[in-house]
Amino acid sequence: MGRWLAILGTWIVAGLTLLLVFAFSAWWLFLTVPLLLIALLGTYDLFQRRHSILRNYPVLGHFRYLLELIRPEIQQYFIERDTDGTPFDRDTRSVIYARAKNVKDVDPFGTERDVNAVGYEFVRHSMTAQPAPAGAPRVRIGGPDCTQPYDMAMYNVSAMSFGSLSANAILALNGGAARGGFAHDTGEGALSPYHLNPGGDLIWEIGTAYFGCRTHDGRFDPETFREKAAHSSVKCISIKLSQGAKPGLGGVMPGAKVSAEIAEIRGVPVGRTVVSPPSHNAFQTPAGLCRFIAELRELSDGKPIGFKLCVGSRSEFLGICKAIRETGIAPDFIIVDGSEGGTGAAPIEFEDHVGIPLTQGLMTVHNALVGTGIRDDIYIGASGKITNGIDIVKRVAQGADFTLAARAMMMAVGCIQAQKCHTNTCPTGVATQDPRRARSLDVPDKTERVYNLQRNVVDNAKQLVASMGLSSFDDLQPSMLMRTVQANEARSYAELYEWLSPGQLLENPPESWRFDWEHAQADSFVLSSTREADTSLIATPGRTWLAV
Repeated sequence: MGRWLAILGTWIVAGLTLLLVFAFSAWWLFLTVPLLLIALLGTYDLFQRRHSILRNYPVLGHFRYLLELIRPEIQQYFIERDTDGTPFDRDTRSVIYARAKNVKDVDPFGTERDVNAVGYEFVRHSMTAQPAPAGAPRVRIGGPDCTQPYDMAMYNVSAMSFGSLSANAILALNGGAARGGFAHDTGEGALSPYHLNPGGDLIWEIGTAYFGCRTHDGRFDPETFREKAAHSSVKCISIKLSQGAKPGLGGVMPGAKVSAEIAEIRGVPVGRTVVSPPSHNAFQTPAGLCRFIAELRELSDGKPIGFKLCVGSRSEFLGICKAIRETGIAPDFIIVDGSEGGTGAAPIEFEDHVGIPLTQGLMTVHNALVGTGIRDDIYIGASGKITNGIDIVKRVAQGADFTLAARAMMMAVGCIQAQKCHTNTCPTGVATQDPRRARSLDVPDKTERVYNLQRNVVDNAKQLVASMGLSSFDDLQPSMLMRTVQANEARSYAELYEWLSPGQLLENPPESWRFDWEHAQADSFVLSSTREADTSLIATPGRTWLAV
């Protein structure tokens, strides 16, 4: 209301000064003309739908776009001081915005990367490069116990809850998923009408607080779960064990954002900060996790069931592998969340120093499944700063079958990384429950941008695969992904890491895995020995490459 009054006041003052022009002197035009221009511009800003910033901050918001005009001069400053402390080379944010707007994003003058810098990664192209294949590549998710398999896209919307994001942001994300035929992870904040109404495919995430399927005392409610899991939009169910941005902590939603609507959807008190427990009470052991997977599969009438985690202790994950073999109950998919993932509210220590980054975590999970002989029917998703086509190619080469993105999708719906997520004052209406701010996010326009981003990123990934002389993603091999290890020397991922063969941990574990494997337990997440493992947590993948 304040911005409307401000613009109305400007019109009134402009009108009064115009009267002074006719009544006294033409010199008043020096004041009247600027006021009329400001009033006209502000009115346009309030009614246009393409820019959330301008709808929330008429006139003043244009200063942001004026600064972008001198971006080449200040770009390096912001690249070196990106908001999460990790550089985004080539100003990745601008690339995301361009692709979401369907604007050509080619870059003149060639690479700006130091190709001899240690850690620089690239893929090998081929003299037999070919055109990118038509169609959208998909992975069929569903093991032998799944009766309703789902064809997962290569690039999907990662977990972001309604409550953390506004209703309009959720509507745009799900609308884009519906149009593009890809999946939208609900986050742990429960199913909401804004997830369901657009009709996009959903991965329903069940967190430690069991929002949307909980009893009054915070325990899992099977009947409520059964009822909601039957919805046709729910294609998969994911049990959240941990989150990359804050592994070891539950989710946090500030009380200022817990409206009556959110409280009803989640089953929590209005206006009170919601803190999810750090771990589940429905199970406490790897075998218990397997039994919970079986319970959810039965309650959902055979839909794909999986879990999400940020890898911490390798022995704990190996305990899950042992439990799968002992119980005969396997998840249909596992989503690996990297520690570089983002969040709207978490202590900086957890954001920066807890959990394994996606590369090591992804390969650890893939390698453990291969080594225990259970990889074939379990599909792996990768989530954590996946913003473009090369990210998809790299993750598939490292062991993933599909990918998910949160940060890039948020940018597609208008996020400018203002870092106001926890204050309920998001300037673009993305991460807020303030209806006045949220209304600035135009759902049809941002739906189109989500669709554009996903399509353009996948198209670029397909072209990369074709440029490598391959016909599909399932042809990717770790030997095709290179990393510079010292000046003028690069080695492939096949050379850099030890790769386990199918069933190797069961028959003859390599020394680098032996301690963790021998002390992992199916009936406890705690090592059977009090001595801590001194082996590296960095995975040594060995992949049985599956058809996508």
